[in-house]
Amino acid sequence: MTEVFGEVADLYDDVRPGYPDEVGEAIAAYAGVEAVGTAVEIGAGTGKATRIFAHLAEHLTAIEPDARMAGPLKAKLPQVEVVTARFEDWAPPAGGVDLVGCAMAWHWMDPETRNRRAFEALRPGGTLAIIGRRYGHGDPEQGARIDEFLSGINPGSGDHDEGWVVDDLERSGMWTDLREWNRHDLVPYGKQRFLALHRTCSPYRQASPEKRQRIMAGLGELLDDFGGEIVQDLYTFVVLAKR
Repeated sequence: MTEVFGEVADLYDDVRPGYPDEVGEAIAAYAGVEAVGTAVEIGAGTGKATRIFAHLAEHLTAIEPDARMAGPLKAKLPQVEVVTARFEDWAPPAGGVDLVGCAMAWHWMDPETRNRRAFEALRPGGTLAIIGRRYGHGDPEQGARIDEFLSGINPGSGDHDEGWVVDDLERSGMWTDLREWNRHDLVPYGKQRFLALHRTCSPYRQASPEKRQRIMAGLGELLDDFGGEIVQDLYTFVVLAKR
């Protein structure tokens, strides 16, 4: 999977929405400080959440395994130290960092080791902040038609169950003071931008060329039925925990 999004890095950077400033404010309030000394971001991608973490930390190391994804990140945030590697292959500084952040990448890490690796990268009392996002639909009927169409092509390719990150951290038995912050934003998408957004989603990236054609054609027809526009319900959440 480290290669999948790099194939469309520029498109990903263009159409994937960033995160509101309130995300950083929620992390800072939880950490109890206006700024942290050192932080590391896991799976930084093109930097959609890196801006948030860079604002919080005096020194941020952004780890991204795909050099093609790291390119836009380096161009936008030259002050950030970018390490092109897997988090599993990165060695934290002695004593650990103050903050470990991760946006839309926790599910790509090894379920058997991700909690332990993040825990060991933190100093005692340090903060873990996992940012996630779900792409819902402002109109439930439109959403149901889209979900039915996509599940007919890629059965079982939907999102994780709601609350899965909290459950994952709790099962590890490592973390204390688990909390969650969330918000909804309604964002309109025209047909072409909605199709472009979908081209950056992992089920589409993993599909065969024949399935990709079917997905684009079917979604295009649905958007035409919807009048050429759809409203996305962007649900953003942050799961916070202490070492």
